Amino acid sequence: MPRFLVEVPHEATLEACELALRRFLESGSHFLTNADWGCADETHKAWMVVDMESKAAVHMMLPAVDRQRATVVELERFDPQDLEKLHQTHQD
Repeated sequence: MPRFLVEVPHEATLEACELALRRFLESGSHFLTNADWGCADETHKAWMVVDMESKAAVHMMLPAVDRQRATVVELERFDPQDLEKLHQTHQD
C-alpha cells in the first residue's frame, strides 16, 4: 500500500494552535496521537505518515478545513541497488 507524508500548516498564534489540535482530536484521537507538531519550535505544522490507497483518500481523511492547505507527498524507499529505479523516476 502506498505511504504518504502529510503536512498540515496553521497560523502562528495560540488560538490557531489550539484550533488545529481540536480539529485533529474531533476527527478521531488517532489523528492527534499519530501527528507530530512543530509548534514548540515555532514551525506551526503537523506531520503524519500514513498508509492509504491514494492521495485523494489521504485528503478525504483530513478535517475539511485542512484539505486545501495540506501537502501530501507519496513516499518511496530505495535500496543501494535501486540506482536504476532512481534514474527511471527522474526521466518522467
